Amino acid sequence: MTNATPPGRAARRADDVRFSLDVVYQAARMYYLEDATQVEIAARLDVSRPTVSRLIAEARRLGLVHITVVDPFLDETIGLADALRDALGLRSVHLAAVTHASTLGRDLAAPVAAAIAGMELEAGDALLMSLGRTVHDLARSGMLPPLPGVTIVPAVGGQAEPQSWFQTNEITRMAAEATGARSSFLFAQTLPSPAMRVGLDADPAFMHVMELWHSAKGALLGIGAPTATRHVLSSGLPDDEGVFDDAAGDVCLNFFRADGSALEFPGSERMVRVPRATLEAMPHAVGVAVGLEKTASIIGAVRGSLINSLVTDSATARALLAAI
Repeated sequence: MTNATPPGRAARRADDVRFSLDVVYQAARMYYLEDATQVEIAARLDVSRPTVSRLIAEARRLGLVHITVVDPFLDETIGLADALRDALGLRSVHLAAVTHASTLGRDLAAPVAAAIAGMELEAGDALLMSLGRTVHDLARSGMLPPLPGVTIVPAVGGQAEPQSWFQTNEITRMAAEATGARSSFLFAQTLPSPAMRVGLDADPAFMHVMELWHSAKGALLGIGAPTATRHVLSSGLPDDEGVFDDAAGDVCLNFFRADGSALEFPGSERMVRVPRATLEAMPHAVGVAVGLEKTASIIGAVRGSLINSLVTDSATARALLAAI
């Protein structure tokens, strides 16, 4: 009787055991530094090819391998951001090289993180977040930077909104959950009745939110497109014909014309929104908007002093420079 191991059994047996860190390292070293194929590595380590694949994946999981994808447009993007910042007279501009509607939150995560870093938020500071698809996608992406001790506050009412991107409490909740921040909710409709507005102004919880609005160090603000191009508006807004014909866009439902001047309407004094004057005085009011249809909206928001920084993508940046 012989004790010889049949061919291939050693590899199968090796597949069934937990590999040491040394074996994981050797597989990764051969694959990434020696450009060895998985078949060659399997032969050298006496394991199966599927096991080599698992070893390489384990090396990445353990942090033994760091893969860097170099943005070939980085220098161009930085130069474009600087040119747009100077042309618009903004505090800062942060660009994503490219964006896509299906991955917008993830695509904008890095430039938004850079904008938030510029706010130098500390524990006890407040960060406002507005409504809108872009801000909603950012919160939902789970990729906002850590904000321990910071309080995230809705900048607009939206308790009765049917569309998820208008539900500011949910946007705030998602953002706080992803960043480790605290959340302060706003239990109010976008446009309450006169009687309800009087009650809100006397409500301690609502008064606390308004205090946070005025003391906030920064804000992430979606910039709405011209209302004529939108399929859906906030349910609290009036639907009378012609009300928003001159609107180039809005920031926190503060509507403005192309020159940045305020566009008001009957009932707008009751709107639950961060006041225009508060946005104008905010240290870091970061507008977040992407798309050629937003060109006039972004320029109007800048002219109205509703934002002092901008996050967008390269295509929108080029359109803005051409429009200016």
